[in-house]
Amino acid sequence: MVTKQYTGSADEADLRRADSLAREIFSDVANKWAFLIIEALGERTLRFSELRNEVEGISHKMLTQNLRMLERYGLVERTVHPTVPPRVEYTLTEPGQALRATVDGMCGWTHQYLGHIEQARRRFDS
Repeated sequence: MVTKQYTGSADEADLRRADSLAREIFSDVANKWAFLIIEALGERTLRFSELRNEVEGISHKMLTQNLRMLERYGLVERTVHPTVPPRVEYTLTEPGQALRATVDGMCGWTHQYLGHIEQARRRFDS
């Protein structure tokens, strides 16, 4: 993920512009792993291994990359406890919780329209 430096106002962060910071953020955050991590964290604090168990199918590398990206955007907070071995925990920040409401809505939409989508796919594929 390469980041452009953005110096304009928030009003100029237009998703329709190819060079917009908003588009970059949307592109980075709107991926299946980020959504699943946000959903898994919910209102809980989890350790890396617990999070990996919650997000079925994610590799160590993908979980690490996505947690770093979410932390970089201020959506996840990483806390390292000075123990041996170090205990690292992850929790959603206030903006992360706000995004979680959107993720929850998308999950609800998926559950509500899953049957319709499956029928449409069968029609299209036949």
